[in-house]
Amino acid sequence: MRAESGRDADPEIVTTTRAADLLGVAVSTVQKWVELGKLESWKTPGGHRRIALASIRNILYPDGGGLPGNSAVEPGHMKTLARGVSHDRGADVSDESARLRATRATGLLDTPAHINYDRIVRVAALLADMPISLISLLDEDRQWFKARLGLSITETPRSWAFCNYTILENKIMIVEDATLDPRFADNPLVTGQEAIRFYAGVPLLDRNACRLGSLCVLDRKPRQLSHEQTWALTELATIVSEEIQRGR
Repeated sequence: MRAESGRDADPEIVTTTRAADLLGVAVSTVQKWVELGKLESWKTPGGHRRIALASIRNILYPDGGGLPGNSAVEPGHMKTLARGVSHDRGADVSDESARLRATRATGLLDTPAHINYDRIVRVAALLADMPISLISLLDEDRQWFKARLGLSITETPRSWAFCNYTILENKIMIVEDATLDPRFADNPLVTGQEAIRFYAGVPLLDRNACRLGSLCVLDRKPRQLSHEQTWALTELATIVSEEIQRGR
């Protein structure tokens, strides 16, 4: 892109931080996508990175639809990917078939435990001071745990998955007391033996920003997270996403 006077005021460009906000990924992921040429960018004379909004649209809407052509788009606009709530699965996304293809293309479903992922759930549980930590992938009818700590089961029906709602977010989703949340109050994970009360999950993304599942921590009592814990879990989720991308 050619440099122009007053370019920083151009509504068709955004900062790296803004790009990360719109894409629902960490700034480090945006930087990596810039290095890979996935995002069109340049530096101002002052050395500040600028991202072309058009290239963000290409990631969010590869079929050419959707994102308004100005930098006033709010992160909440990502929820236009949602198409309401299904009674048997929870939340649904606009192109679930593409998301399923992306999840299966990782080659992770039903594979043995791996030390890299196991380490991350252990660190997540320690940082958040939680008894349960999971790396969850959403297949068509189930959520499957690539790594788990504090939970004996390896998968659940997808209709039980808190992740169904996490994949609609572009940031961490927190449920402080599931018994008070109408989305989860009747969930078997809440009413049954596991007695889950607290949940915090961050979406996991592939190279095309498809939401595959989540890195999450859970507790059997209502809880809150500090700002530092929220930040740490978000960063760990970025590490998981990058590990998945390297695996491809």
